[in-house]
Amino acid sequence: MPTREELEAARSRLLPDVLPGPGDPPPRVLFCGINPGLVSALTGHHFARPGNRFWPALHASGFTPRLFAPAEQGLLPGLGLGITNVAPRATARADELDDAELVAGGERLRALVAEVRPRWLAVVGIGAYRIAFGERRAAAGRQERMLGPTGLWVLPNPSGLNAHQTPATLAAAFQELHTNAG
Repeated sequence: MPTREELEAARSRLLPDVLPGPGDPPPRVLFCGINPGLVSALTGHHFARPGNRFWPALHASGFTPRLFAPAEQGLLPGLGLGITNVAPRATARADELDDAELVAGGERLRALVAEVRPRWLAVVGIGAYRIAFGERRAAAGRQERMLGPTGLWVLPNPSGLNAHQTPATLAAAFQELHTNAG
């Protein structure tokens, strides 16, 4: 378990995106977290905090053939999947971000999607999506708006801090996207 000092030092680290490279299939889904947590920034792996339910939901929904550990994130591009974040700044909690960071992240996502061209951009966190894309009334699920040919989908935040979601409801939400992602 990392020390408090190690976690605080991780605030200054950037977490690289997990994107397809040469030889990988075209991306089906680019998952987009709100921002890196301190454990993720420290380890260099997305959704790495113990208790985060992203990896179990990804597996339970059929996106991965088995439960991946955060350190195995490099296997995702081979499955047509990737990971990025709305905001790059690592924090202990997403509510430490301000709206300007999320709006700037929405602009960065538009550029990244135009470059990477996934079939779907799946934002995990309705509040972050609403601010980043200026859609204050958006609901979870498939969005009417598209980014060029890329569809937008909003998933519940898989953080263990999000007590509104159970592993079963998260898996069901991810499964709905999986069914539509082809």
